[in-house]
Amino acid sequence: MSLKFLAVGECMVEMAPTADGTYAMGFAGDTLNTAWYARKCLPANWSVGYYTAVGRDQVSEEMLGFLKGSGIDTASVHKRDDRTVGLYMIQLKDGERSFAYWRSHSAARCLASDRAHLDSALAGTGLAYFSGITLAILPAADRVVFLDALRAARGRGARIAFDPNLRPRLWENAETMRACVTQAAGLCDLVMPSFDDEMTHFGDSTPEVSVDRYLAAGAGMVVVKNGPADVICAGREGRQSFQPEPVTGIVDTTAAGDSFNAGFLAEYLTSGDIAASVGAGARLAGRVICNRGALVDCLEPA
Repeated sequence: MSLKFLAVGECMVEMAPTADGTYAMGFAGDTLNTAWYARKCLPANWSVGYYTAVGRDQVSEEMLGFLKGSGIDTASVHKRDDRTVGLYMIQLKDGERSFAYWRSHSAARCLASDRAHLDSALAGTGLAYFSGITLAILPAADRVVFLDALRAARGRGARIAFDPNLRPRLWENAETMRACVTQAAGLCDLVMPSFDDEMTHFGDSTPEVSVDRYLAAGAGMVVVKNGPADVICAGREGRQSFQPEPVTGIVDTTAAGDSFNAGFLAEYLTSGDIAASVGAGARLAGRVICNRGALVDCLEPA
């Protein structure tokens, strides 16, 4: 198996409020969060890359500099002259967070517009990781291209991992979201949903229902996250349930699922042990949510 982990999606500029009433600029995104933690969890002989599209402006270069500085390979990133990266602003009111987005014309929406470039990025990949947000931001025709490219990469030996990360506001409508997510799951080796999303948007009554639905769609293995409740893992080897260790002192649940995915995948890719993989994912997520922000330096680099 190739020792190359490639996450695909959208990294955005994040403007977060500071204590003095100004804003601090950073970079974040669901698949980027997973890549960032995967780089910290995987052995040094694994490469971790990120594939997206950016502009050729200063902020795009700063984003690429941040990724490179985090040990993430950006060699395959598609640069465009006609677009820049998306932005979101975190707003706080009475301690509650809300978000305002500027991403309708972001370069990342074009990440599958050049099939040859996409195929080149996926070449030699051991595991390609993407999310429902990756799919949601693409034009409908480009979703078809993207999924076909993943299917071809899988045929060349790559494993494919997918977090449905259901965000209806990014899709044309809920029916399209459900249909496309189901189709995507069918070509994946690992599907890693969060039960609260599946319950809300698919109407699943239990995590087992989510497992059965994704297995029926063709997923090789399904790992259902469910907050502090049991993690359900099911596939060809049967069905298992794992109780994560309790976490106290929770500060911010941002990137809980993204970091779990990174910890799980890093362990699973190196040991193949499902129980150890769930434990690694749960421990990492537990550390992350006891701190503020999406990217928390709670582990030493691999």
